[in-house]
Amino acid sequence: MHFIGIEIEPAMVRVVAVDIESAAVVASAVAACGEVAGLPDGFAEVDPAMWLQGIDVALREVCGVLGARRSDVAALGITAVDGGMVVMDGADRVIRPAKLGGDRSAKRQVEAIARAFGGAPGVIEMIGNPPDAGWMAAQLLWLKEHEPRHYQQAARVMTVQDFVGYWLTGETGTTGSSAATTGLFAVPERAWCRELVEFIDHGAAALLPPGLAPSAPRGCLRPVLAKSWGLDPRVRVGPGLSRRAAMLLASGAARPGELLAEFTAEGALTALSEEPRVDFQGEGEVGCDAAGLGFTRMGLRNVVAAPELVRRHYGWSAAEFERAIAVSPMGADGLLFLPYLRGEDVPRLPEGCGVLHGMTLNNFTPGNLARAAAEGVAMGFGYAMSRMRDIGIEAREIRVNREAGATVTSMLADVCGVPVVAVSGAGGAAMGAAMQAAAVFFHDKGEEVGFDEIAGYLVVVDEATRSHPDAGRQEQYEAMLARQQYLVETLHGEGFI
Repeated sequence: MHFIGIEIEPAMVRVVAVDIESAAVVASAVAACGEVAGLPDGFAEVDPAMWLQGIDVALREVCGVLGARRSDVAALGITAVDGGMVVMDGADRVIRPAKLGGDRSAKRQVEAIARAFGGAPGVIEMIGNPPDAGWMAAQLLWLKEHEPRHYQQAARVMTVQDFVGYWLTGETGTTGSSAATTGLFAVPERAWCRELVEFIDHGAAALLPPGLAPSAPRGCLRPVLAKSWGLDPRVRVGPGLSRRAAMLLASGAARPGELLAEFTAEGALTALSEEPRVDFQGEGEVGCDAAGLGFTRMGLRNVVAAPELVRRHYGWSAAEFERAIAVSPMGADGLLFLPYLRGEDVPRLPEGCGVLHGMTLNNFTPGNLARAAAEGVAMGFGYAMSRMRDIGIEAREIRVNREAGATVTSMLADVCGVPVVAVSGAGGAAMGAAMQAAAVFFHDKGEEVGFDEIAGYLVVVDEATRSHPDAGRQEQYEAMLARQQYLVETLHGEGFI
């Protein structure tokens, strides 16, 4: 039996096919898309037809690889980059290009929303998250004010994954996982925020999709699409989920107390909990996972940037960088790197910059610089973990992908004071979408197979990589983290970072 995952990003569509028996990705394909060119600075938009064309191209390629096995495809799942908005009229026509989560055109509108509800703290009190220009809330208000004709034509507004799910099945709806990315959804209550929706427009509630159960299919694949791809028309389509929820599921994190540390360009530490744990300081964001559990995410922008800066400077490969930090002393002989090269989300330093502190004639060596960069990143995770504890999250273990490296895995365990283990699996967010498809298929068939069981079956935990915190090293890293935070608070308070 096979399950297909569809992942949509601004510039590409990725499709994977997962064989449930072998727990492996057996086919994958990528189709390029393109953003609308010639827009003003800060705008980021895509013609949704590009995504649909990309899905068609990539799915045909995957089905071609499957060959006769395509008859074994049982369900499809969909995930997409968070944020953004697709607008349709009453005849199901897309009115205008979709706005993306990275679109900043609605900055004035998000400021108006914040002012109306007591600033960011007031918005957090209502929905669990701070206001953001890339979310549907601000973009819908922007549409009303800047394109009133389009707003009057609008009959539906959707997230990207909900739009694709509607195209695949003809069934509208959204899950808490997807709705939580709109800025219109009160995550702790798992419901649309009436006050915020009505602030945008008294008729805006009619534009929003109804709720879908996270464990039930959205519907079956439309016959015309099933025929064109050579699939059974009884193929189910999952309800869709956010990219962050898909990444959690793909890592095997499906139970409260499990965390995911993402060593990616847009890195993060994300923790699952029974109920969303709101960060009223506004550093963390909350959402819903595939099963409806809450999660809190602390974004870390420099997880890749800081090590990559050192690697590029010395012309090192990833393996050479790993060897350099492995043989260099803990604490880098006093060299401390505040790695805020791209600003930072946690701690909140949107205009921050990097700082190298503690240089002497003796400690400024390639190995120490590499170690300081790696430790700076690890202590970023350590600070995020401290914030998780502040809001009541109890961590059982942290999961990382195998590419993180043994030294970094051990370092992370010592800094965070929690066991860290690598997981092996391919497919990323698309794999998470396929896993959702599998869970809802079995649930629809009356089989009691939960998301945690699907995750436990398809994601392999590499126990040989498991690192437990060392009490002595943990104490030293606590002192280093305190030093780092003192520097951050002092320098930021004086306007230097």
